[in-house]
Amino acid sequence: MVCSAFDIARSSYYEHRHQRSRIDVEQLQLRATIAELFNQSRRSAGSRTIMLQMRESGLDVGRFKIRRLMQEMGLTCQQPRPPAYRRAPVERPDIPNRLNRQFTVDAPNRVWCGDITYVWAQHRWHYLAVVLDLYARRVVGWALSDRPDAALAIKALDRAFEQRGRPQGLLFHSDQGGQYASRAFRQRLWRYRIQQSMSRRGNCWDNAPMERLFRSYKSEWMPSTGYLSAQEALRDISFYLVERYNRQRPHHYNGGMSPARAEEILNSLSGIS
Repeated sequence: MVCSAFDIARSSYYEHRHQRSRIDVEQLQLRATIAELFNQSRRSAGSRTIMLQMRESGLDVGRFKIRRLMQEMGLTCQQPRPPAYRRAPVERPDIPNRLNRQFTVDAPNRVWCGDITYVWAQHRWHYLAVVLDLYARRVVGWALSDRPDAALAIKALDRAFEQRGRPQGLLFHSDQGGQYASRAFRQRLWRYRIQQSMSRRGNCWDNAPMERLFRSYKSEWMPSTGYLSAQEALRDISFYLVERYNRQRPHHYNGGMSPARAEEILNSLSGIS
């Protein structure tokens, strides 16, 4: 009677019921794969990234189909907000920009960059200082503290200097933050015989490798709601910087190799142990 009222054939009605009752196993497997890759990236991968990962696994699925399935499952990738940079109140003519955006370095332990960012943990802000070797974009030192003072920057520098075997002839570049312009930090550089370089006032592009590192960490790995405790933040940040970023994550600057792998190839070619 209902089919007659809507002028629909009874066979069409039964066919429609049959299609709805069937379970599409292939579709369910595809959804499960997308959800797994999305969760592995900590909700940072979009349809393009998931498509490339699936193709590496031998699954040829179009990007628009993946996007449609992600919309149906309510999976939305997290993209970082545009950063707001605070301009330094006073220019530092005594510390020139010696690096001058020459980010391509021919050997390790020639140029290091440093910067500080903030991390939400234990219902308050904590601060992360990182030292980056520009040769292969490898993290060589870092420190976490609840105070963004000069001691934090010094601790990250001390770790890098000891772990890299006390190298000589270094250039250390940073922005014009008060931690790096402080007397204590400059005295530590003088003790290690490290030459200092600073970005121009209010110019984030002069320290672009560090900004890119922090963007990768915050968009790919850091939880959107922060960490429950400082100890959890310490463990998670250590794993990301030392293991995932240095040893697992492919870097475009290194031709798709991780920073640690790029340095290993250089050491094998030059005979360095």
